[in-house]
Amino acid sequence: MPELRATDYTARIIWLGMVPQDRRNIRSAPMTEVFASYAGFEGDFHAGLTRPACVRVRNLHPKGTEIRNTRQLSILSAEEMAQIVRAIDLPALDPALLGASIVLEDIPDFTLVPPGSRLQNSQGTTLVVDIENGPCNLPAREIESEAPGHGKGFKAAAQGKRGVTAWVEREGPLAIGDSLRLFVPNQPVWPHLD
Repeated sequence: MPELRATDYTARIIWLGMVPQDRRNIRSAPMTEVFASYAGFEGDFHAGLTRPACVRVRNLHPKGTEIRNTRQLSILSAEEMAQIVRAIDLPALDPALLGASIVLEDIPDFTLVPPGSRLQNSQGTTLVVDIENGPCNLPAREIESEAPGHGKGFKAAAQGKRGVTAWVEREGPLAIGDSLRLFVPNQPVWPHLD
């Protein structure tokens, strides 16, 4: 029996971006299509099969320790971004300011999809959801630089709505307009959590 089950949810890619390797900030450069390799998006700051451990895994690994790169991509939801926009009182929010790799629409509560879920397009390109991408101050700074007075509320507004980090399980192309089917693990939630 397959360990992942297809859902009735299909997302559509409405935005693609890449954070340049020579970045001065977290901003993404918009793209219309990209090849997703096992290392992520070629030329992206977050690309690579491994990465140095950072503050997000400090309770597991000393900073700088080489670990598997499960943060190749940052995937956000258009619907959740709209909620953030309302909370920080802006007319719109450019995904580039958030360092986004992909913005999807049509999956409710996208940030809460289970870790280990897959997103797959018709050509077989498959992305694996790692974990929620917790809000941080880096996007807040970019928002503040473009819309003074609005960036400071980002971290609170984005709690539970910042999207997920992901890595490439099966290589292939991705393009704006692609549909991605959501597959979720059959595994129930571990009952020993508070």
